[in-house]
Amino acid sequence: MTGKYQHVAMLLGGLSAEREVSLASGKACADALEEQGYRVTRIDVGADLAEQLKETRPDVCFNALHGRWGEDGCVQGLLETMQIPYTHSGVLASALAMNKEHAKLVFVKAGIPVAESKIVTRAQAAKSHVMEPPYVLKPVAEGSSVGIFIVREDHKHPPQELSSSDWALGDAIMAERYIPGKELTCAVMGDTSLGVIDILPAQGLAFYDYEAKYAPGGSKHVLPAQISSNVYELIQKLTLDAHRALGCRGVSRADFRFNEDSTGNERLVCLEVNTQPGMTETSLVPELAAHAGWTFGDFLRWIVEDASCNR
Repeated sequence: MTGKYQHVAMLLGGLSAEREVSLASGKACADALEEQGYRVTRIDVGADLAEQLKETRPDVCFNALHGRWGEDGCVQGLLETMQIPYTHSGVLASALAMNKEHAKLVFVKAGIPVAESKIVTRAQAAKSHVMEPPYVLKPVAEGSSVGIFIVREDHKHPPQELSSSDWALGDAIMAERYIPGKELTCAVMGDTSLGVIDILPAQGLAFYDYEAKYAPGGSKHVLPAQISSNVYELIQKLTLDAHRALGCRGVSRADFRFNEDSTGNERLVCLEVNTQPGMTETSLVPELAAHAGWTFGDFLRWIVEDASCNR
């Protein structure tokens, strides 16, 4: 039995570096929504999306796109123009969250702790160390850990991949102070924070990279995270604060680093907010929703029925 919407257009694939992940997310969501009784039309998104939507005439769009165009406000703007209700965050929140530099400015204003960082060109980042190691280099506007490098103390030179002629991730690079410790994540569903997961990359992986995120066995998820109740609750609060500061809607996920040294000093920083979190079998947000008592199908039904324009 469906709700106010009957016909769902599942937007998947797309044009970004995260296309394969989006295809997997979209298939999982489409299959589950069909089991929930929705009529689902799968649309592999390209430049002709407006024409496809005019032909399909859906009641609502489920945005399962990741990365540029699908996660940065562009598709959201098209759907607003066409007045088709859609899931997840709107134009402004999507654009802000996708741009790591702009998101950090919003976080600082909202009192959310972040790591020291600066924006440099790809040429600068490739030529010499742009800050004292250890630090992290990441494209300003990509997700899923695409194009991320950890530059450790023993690295004499920056990553040579930055000089590659086939680099397609933009020339604006964020150099960010590396924070050791735990990789923690928390999600928001509506106006409620869910649990906190401690992400442990599989042995042999340097950090929670693309492979750890999406390959079976790439990471171990500890839920609930084995941290103090004070830190656990603070992460839940900061996740909701970040969601609201950016103006997010529906479901989002915030990623953190937490370090406690031998003297008991603690440091917690928010790395980013994902407005289009993954929905694959290894994804974090469905796991957090299940921990809160939601089946995958009911969770997706909630997302669909929460859809609207003017988000």
